Amino acid sequence: MITIINYGLGNIQAFVNVYKRLHIPVKVATNAEQLTGASKLILPGVGAFDHAMQRLNASGMRQSLDDMIIGQGVHVLGICVGMQMLADSSDEGVLPGLGWIPGRVRNFHSVPESRELALPHMGWNDVLPTPESLLFRGQQESWLFYFLHSYFFECAEPEHIAATATYGASFSCSVSSKNVHGVQFHPEKSHHCGVALLKNFAEL
Repeated sequence: MITIINYGLGNIQAFVNVYKRLHIPVKVATNAEQLTGASKLILPGVGAFDHAMQRLNASGMRQSLDDMIIGQGVHVLGICVGMQMLADSSDEGVLPGLGWIPGRVRNFHSVPESRELALPHMGWNDVLPTPESLLFRGQQESWLFYFLHSYFFECAEPEHIAATATYGASFSCSVSSKNVHGVQFHPEKSHHCGVALLKNFAEL
């Protein structure tokens, strides 16, 4: 059962609609009890890092998520700010992140190659997956996704980079470590490429 974590942020219904069209069972969890039985979890997110962490920490689901993902190995996909929350920390705020993938979230303007570019980075970008990335398997043409962000995930370990994109500098736009995965772009707004990626996640 695909379970979407609803802690008050993110376009929950868009993900529900995609999975219903794919005839893949999906539900929404707003509390810890509703997480029971989840085989895959989706952590969406929009807005500022600290606000998102505050909302998740206050949702009553944080301990259950740690137990399921770190303890039991349930697959999770963080999306947009949901991906940034997987990190240890963010330049955008002061609260600690989930720490499920080692790294920190940085502003594009902290990188010389991107310092003069407008923020947020908004629009369609090509994405280059690593050969071993299971989220991007099966697509013969190029991967094109919709982005809207000013911060990016800097992995502590290069092997956790699952895909890159370029905005001035090359940056990690997808991360993966064992059962923890993240994408910076919005698959729910990315037409057939987004649908293919969400289907791949369901089939992990």
